Amino acid sequence: MRIIVILLALIVAAPAAAQDVVLLRPARMFDGVEPRLHEGWSVLVRGRTIEAVGPNLTVPEGARVIDLPGLTLMPGMIEGHAHLFLHPYNETSWDDQVLHEPLALRTARATVAARDTLMAGFTTVRDLGTEGAGYADVGLKQAIDQGIVPGPRILTSTRAIVATGAYGPKGFEPGVAVPLGAEEADGPDLLRVVRSQIGAGADVVKLYADYRWGPGEPSRPTFTQPELTEAIAAAHSAGREVAVHAGTAEGMRRAILAGADTIEHGDAGTPEIFRLMRDRDVAFCPTLAATDAITRYRGWDGQEPAPAGVLAKRRAFAEALESGVTICMGGDVGVYPHGDNAREMELMVAGGMPAAEVVRAATSGNARIFGVDDRLGAIRPGLLADLVAVEGDPTRDIASVRAVRLVMKDGVIVRDDAAPAR
Repeated sequence: MRIIVILLALIVAAPAAAQDVVLLRPARMFDGVEPRLHEGWSVLVRGRTIEAVGPNLTVPEGARVIDLPGLTLMPGMIEGHAHLFLHPYNETSWDDQVLHEPLALRTARATVAARDTLMAGFTTVRDLGTEGAGYADVGLKQAIDQGIVPGPRILTSTRAIVATGAYGPKGFEPGVAVPLGAEEADGPDLLRVVRSQIGAGADVVKLYADYRWGPGEPSRPTFTQPELTEAIAAAHSAGREVAVHAGTAEGMRRAILAGADTIEHGDAGTPEIFRLMRDRDVAFCPTLAATDAITRYRGWDGQEPAPAGVLAKRRAFAEALESGVTICMGGDVGVYPHGDNAREMELMVAGGMPAAEVVRAATSGNARIFGVDDRLGAIRPGLLADLVAVEGDPTRDIASVRAVRLVMKDGVIVRDDAAPAR
């Protein structure tokens, strides 16, 4: 009995397990905020967080030192518009994914999409709707957080919300219940659905301000101004941000006036609309890559002159930049392959945004827009140790973000193609 008591006392008195300490020594560092690189700076990570940043850091006793010669260290990137439960439409159409692919199949594929995203250096994802997969994004988020499967941290929006009759799949006998890619709600019931999705795990509320009412029709506004205003107020009261799908000028205007945090797509945005976004601090997620991908699936070979849809995207993006709108980096990935998230960044540069501004948008910019800049998006003491090492200088050549050699998430190295540690 006396031995047991002594052993218990030793266990209670024993110090907590020492946290892992890692010193990363790249050739240069992009801190996520300043456009200039810091040559010869190092980053000290203790446990999950960044402890120190700067030149000539002292190596703590017992620390693991990882030399990254020739590489640029930068914050883990943040994907602003993803659908982890979709896969490219040239593999399977959106309708067939929603209607015919079993939930278990879609979830299994989503775990692979999550891993591919993380390995590409995107350590956080704002997933804007499961497109018919219900609340499976909440379960995937839990599986990643519990270490069951690898993947980025997920900001979930669950089912997304549409006006009755304004979403798909369509083309079936009227009155026949067909699985939809989002949840329908109107009027007073809209508040209930906003709250029910939040209660079920939504970190972000996704609303559709406009959509096509019928095949072959152009997009038109769906929710009224009062509906959007009340729904967004309910989400904000619950501490949730609101992303609004809006492609028409009127849908954008209603969403902006209602208090949306981000506008997704914005194909028909005008200079007046973008100025209104700037004045009300509403960020713009242009999703250039989705239109580029879909147009290529339909036969475009990438040569100029580009089709009308691509030109409209380019025009809207240029006008948003000219108006000074805050740009969210998000490409609607899932329409094209997960792990190819850099495609949007390359198109943003091609559209006139300097590479340094694009990488800042994908790091500290998105972190601020999504309200997580107290934890993510930059390399500074106290933030989570989400770090990526790439070849080249991404502030000058955006293609460098594809040359990922090391990925750290929460202080744990999940990909290491760099030189061995010592």
